[in-house]
Amino acid sequence: MSGKKAKIELEGKTYELPTFEGSEGEKAVDISSLRNQSGYITYDNGYGNTGSTKSSITFLDGEKGILRYRGYNIDELCEKASFLEVAYLLINKALPTKTQLDAFEKNIKEHTMINEDYKHYFDVWPRSAHPMGILASAISGLAAFYDDCLNPNDQKQAHIATIRLLAKMPTFAAYAYKKSMGQPFIYPKNKLGYCGNFLNMMYSCPTDEYKVDPDMERALNQLLIIHADHEQNCSTSAVKVIGSSQANLFAAVAGGINALWGPLHGGANQAVLEMLEEIHVNGGDVTKYVARAKDKNDSFKLMGFGHRVYKNFDPRATIIKRSCDIILNKMGIHDPLLDIAKKLEEIALKDSYFIEKKLYPNVDFYSGIIYKAMGFPVNMFTVLFSLGRLPGWIAQWKEMIEDPESKIARPRQIYTGEKQRNIVPIMER
Repeated sequence: MSGKKAKIELEGKTYELPTFEGSEGEKAVDISSLRNQSGYITYDNGYGNTGSTKSSITFLDGEKGILRYRGYNIDELCEKASFLEVAYLLINKALPTKTQLDAFEKNIKEHTMINEDYKHYFDVWPRSAHPMGILASAISGLAAFYDDCLNPNDQKQAHIATIRLLAKMPTFAAYAYKKSMGQPFIYPKNKLGYCGNFLNMMYSCPTDEYKVDPDMERALNQLLIIHADHEQNCSTSAVKVIGSSQANLFAAVAGGINALWGPLHGGANQAVLEMLEEIHVNGGDVTKYVARAKDKNDSFKLMGFGHRVYKNFDPRATIIKRSCDIILNKMGIHDPLLDIAKKLEEIALKDSYFIEKKLYPNVDFYSGIIYKAMGFPVNMFTVLFSLGRLPGWIAQWKEMIEDPESKIARPRQIYTGEKQRNIVPIMER
């Protein structure tokens, strides 16, 4: 606590509330005693101004376009670290030594295969099933297969649950894709790296040898890192709310996957491609759609521009744009949707309307483009987001479980319904 007091006056009485400050200068008023003192609660629809926790994992400054994991800038992590190094950092609070990373990777590789009975689980889903639905169900089902690691308060059990999740999630994700394609499942190859193994399970077939492209692997590594954590967002909050009940980690992560599935959260990059498709089908006139986006009386919105948190350029977008350019140039792709995306980007970065409103292309805009260029179908975009966000979910869950002040999530409400009334007999209604 800072020693400073905030004062609030209600019904002629003044109440003093303690304040405190985070390590990066964020200031907060502690209202935890307000209801007991005054009978009042605060109202904050969507929790946009409510701090639900103290955390040492991720810092972001939307005004300045800063994103750091455990104090490390996102651009430096993308340049110098592997995804599993970042996962280790988020979960264990420090970057690993070479010995620690080798042991961490070895442990994960020993758990990449899934129980053969799970193949029957995939059999029941139609080919049209969305991979996110399959992934969430498969992750939830781990609790039935591994009842030796369900106690969140047992550090050894929490550790093995963490390793199993990191190891098996890419396998589940690739299997969900193979199911939609009607192709046989590809077993993990532990001689490959984390990202290379996933690409192999996605694109390899028994009839052809698949060679992992190093630029594709590097781009996927960066994509997973930039999505690894993003503070107390919707899906992370869902994981923590579920976990606050002492539910097992598998159940909590399955809830996070379902929250991420929403079009206002992880589904945003899918919405970008759907928008590009709409523009293409209707003639490809980008200028026309930019004009529509500016028209207050038109419901059309340009997806992938601006961000709820970042009021400056999304730092993740800057990083992934570089990878996007490399992949597009290397593959020589001539896709009308990608051409439209480039035109939109060019206009938005020069148009005074977008500049004044700070509607810069965000990470969803570029990630959708690069995923498409890499051959991922649109319904896999959110699955890839889930793969990246998994370490952040685990780290945030672990931080909450280990916090002695943690308690079950239970928001208050302002009731606006009917007052007490009597039941009228059914024949008299």
